[in-house]
Amino acid sequence: MKNVILFDLDGTVIDSTEAIVDSFKNTFKYFNMNIPKEEDILPQIGYPLFDMFVNLGVNKDEAHKFVDRYREFYKKIYIKKTILLNGAKEAIEMAYNSGAILGVVTTKTGKYAIKLLEHFGLMQYFSTLVGSEDVQKHKPDPEPIYLALKELNVQKSSNVYMIGDTCMDMIAAKSAGVIGVGVEFKYTQLEELKECSNVIKSGVFEAVSDILNKKKD
Repeated sequence: MKNVILFDLDGTVIDSTEAIVDSFKNTFKYFNMNIPKEEDILPQIGYPLFDMFVNLGVNKDEAHKFVDRYREFYKKIYIKKTILLNGAKEAIEMAYNSGAILGVVTTKTGKYAIKLLEHFGLMQYFSTLVGSEDVQKHKPDPEPIYLALKELNVQKSSNVYMIGDTCMDMIAAKSAGVIGVGVEFKYTQLEELKECSNVIKSGVFEAVSDILNKKKD
């Protein structure tokens, strides 16, 4: 049976920290609100934008305006201010060449996720991409994983994996009945990640390598 590997995007395959932080700061400045510190923004990455703004102090009734402004700024800078994480391209190509079926499950808006993956020459390897606009409930809810598996026409099994850098990824994987593989990144403290996953790798290349080698810690 083929391996099915689902990838989170931010903090797993790409580092879009600069684009995200700059867009948040620009948005708060635009609305004449106190600009949050980077260390307050980073732990929010992985949540839907609406929730991120609310968690950073924006009133729920106003949050949609902030999201719209954020996207207006973000779309101007996200390509040039996003980089691939070390080993990500090699990991994805290795997984694809092994015969694995690949998908992306992200809370980033799908059109931006696709354009970024196309920019890095990686979209061709993925058979599906589930973005924030494709579901009603986001990670840690299992709905995005369920949708990805449905689009891939695969069943849950011991060969289905979700690789991600946050507890949201790991909780969603567990709830969906697939194997969660955590990877270290600055958006989530390692001790926090250890509380929601007993399989943690240094990065996506190690994660994919161990999956293909059937090494489970």
